[in-house]
Parts: sequence; C-alpha cells; structure tokens
Amino acid sequence: MNLEHFIAKRLITAKDHKSSISAPIIKIAIIAIALGVIMMMVSIATGIGLQQKIRQKVAAFNGHIIISNFNGNESDVSTEPVSTNQKFYPKFKNIEGISYIQAVATKAGMIRTESAFEGIVFKGLGKDYHWDNLKEYLVQGRIPNLKSELNNEILISQYLSNRLNLKLGESFNTFFMKDGENKLPNSRRFTIVGIYNSGLQEFDSSYIIGDIRHIQKMNKWQSNEVGSFEVFINDFTKIEEKGEEIYGETSSVLNSQTIVKKFNYIFDWLKLFDTNIFIILIIMIIVSTINMVVALLVLILERTQMIGILKSMGANNWSIRKIFLYNALYLIARGLFWGNIIGLGLLLIQKHFGIIKLNPESYYVTVAPVDINILYFVILNIGTVLICLFVLLIPSFIITKISPAKSIRFD
Repeated sequence: MNLEHFIAKRLITAKDHKSSISAPIIKIAIIAIALGVIMMMVSIATGIGLQQKIRQKVAAFNGHIIISNFNGNESDVSTEPVSTNQKFYPKFKNIEGISYIQAVATKAGMIRTESAFEGIVFKGLGKDYHWDNLKEYLVQGRIPNLKSELNNEILISQYLSNRLNLKLGESFNTFFMKDGENKLPNSRRFTIVGIYNSGLQEFDSSYIIGDIRHIQKMNKWQSNEVGSFEVFINDFTKIEEKGEEIYGETSSVLNSQTIVKKFNYIFDWLKLFDTNIFIILIIMIIVSTINMVVALLVLILERTQMIGILKSMGANNWSIRKIFLYNALYLIARGLFWGNIIGLGLLLIQKHFGIIKLNPESYYVTVAPVDINILYFVILNIGTVLICLFVLLIPSFIITKISPAKSIRFD
C-alpha cells in the first residue's frame, strides 16, 4: 500500500465522521444493512423451517412414498389387501437411500358417545411401526402396546378428544361398516392410552391410531395382508427420484405414490415460500445497496479536496476508488456484524422458547418453526457483500471526473 493510499484511508475511516455531514447518513446505512440482514435471516430460517416441519408432519402420518394396490391407492381407506410377501419388504435391497418400510391399514368408522358422534379413520399399525415419527406429537399418555396380544389401546388426537369430550383412560364405542347392504356394522370399544396433537387438522380431525389386527379381523384378511406400505427415505430432496425407482421395483399390480403428489395442494402451497423468501431477499438487498450508494456519494463529496490532493500527488483513479470501496466494505461489515448478532439471537429465542405462535388452521403448525443453517447464513453474508460492492463501483466512478485543480479550491 503506497503512502497516499494509507493517508487517504486513515482520513476516510477517521472518527471525525461523528461531527461531519456524512455521520448520520453512515449510521442510517449501517442500520439499513443490519435490518436487511435480520429480515433476510428470519425469512430464510422461518420459511425453510416451516417447509421442513410440515413435510415432517405429512410424512409422519403417511411415509414419504406409499405402496398399495392400484384400486386402493386413491382413497384414504384401505379397500384391497396387499400381501407382505413382497421382495421389497421389509427392506429394499436394490435401492439406496431407503430408511425403512412399515405396513399399515386404514378403515373408516364412526365414534359414538352419549353426547356426540364423529366420523373417523382408524389407522392400524403393526409391530414393525416406527413410533419415533409420532412420539414428538404425543401430549398426554403413552403409545399403544402393539407387541403383545391384540388389545383395544388407541391414540386419539386432541382435536377429536375435545370435540367428543373424551379424556385419557376413557373408553368409547366405534362402529365400522361392513361390505354389502343390510349388514350390521362391526363394533369395537377402544380405550384411550395417549393423546396427540400434530397441528395438521386434516389428520387430527380424522385419525385414531391402534392395532392393525382389528382391521384384519373386520375385513377378514389374513395375518400377512395389509392395506399399504409406507416407505421412508433418507433425503427428501430425492423423493421424486426414489419414487420412480420404487415404482420400477414393485410388481405390476402395485402402485407407488409420493406424498408430494398425494398432497399436492400442501406442497404447492409450500413452494410459495421459496418465492416469498426470494422477493424478501431482493428487496432487502436493494434497500441496503441504495443506502450504501448514498453514503458513498456523500463521503466522496465530503472528501473532494482530499481526492484532488491525492491526484496531484500522482495517485491514479482506481487507487482512490479502492480507498472508498474499502471504507464501504468496513461499513458493510459493521452492518453485517450487528445484523447477524441480532438476527441469530432472535432466531435462537424463537427456537427454544417458541414466542411467536401461528394459527394451525392456516399454517399447519402452532409455533413458528425455525431452521438455523449456518451455511445459508454464510452464503447470505458473502452474497450481500459482493452485490453491494459490485453496485458501489458505479457511484465510485464519479472520482474519475474530479479535477485536481478545481477540487483543491473546493470548499
């Protein structure tokens, strides 16, 4: 770094800005960058967090990919049994990235109490069911014991328990229709051992969860016949690819469907968050850049005499422009520092304390979820710096138009 470059940089970054015209403008620019970073961090973390949480909830009740008979694939109720004697069950041998497979069955019914009744879907689970997906949503009691003899223990949603005025430990009658006309319904008396609340009202308003053997008995299925298979994969971003691979590995009488296709209205809605995040990023970067452009122009105008002196000492235009760009980088770094500190602090508070609540009927969650991904934040900061500096090259071009003779007399 040459002498005039060093002297000019010291002048630009000196603390006498506090008493100059540029001081409030510089502060506004730093605050604008900090606020922009906070807004961008919050929008990314909450947008991605909400997408992941809703995907997780939909998968918890359906798996990532559903394998069933073609005749029973479109309905939420199992109508045609599928044998568990499949080459892919209990594990796909020819496809990588499959976490596990579980067999389930569903049957429509109606809960009848002394004061109310409600249509429901009984979801039957087997001994191979992975309860980790649902344990997170358990608010009272425990999971049913499916590993012993057939019993009447079930999970019911908090939504249904409130509507039917049912409490933990209480029993109720459920009626299931038989195939054909003029047949009396099957009756089962279940006991509530656990209450869950997923926040997804589409499932909470319908599902009670118990032993698959009830459905097998009512449908007169064999012990090796189930309604469908739920397949879980390791990487959700490859769900379409894995769905096609699974379809190719199953027999011609079976169909496979991803939850993205089955619940396309939910996932199409989730895609809108990507657009919202992108728009917020663009707006915040534009606002931050405009403030930095104004601050840089004011700095240049304030230091016109200094620019003239440096030019008269032999400094070229690019070396002087770099001085102002270095100073702009310093201001951007200050804004990014405080923006990251405050933004990360707010996200951590929300993550651990859940201060911001959401309407589950609109957002499928009760608390705004956040996904704190440091890689995204690093890319965000680097991108903000590069874009701002690139745009600032334009206003710094004004330095080339300053005449040393006139600028030295400039007051």
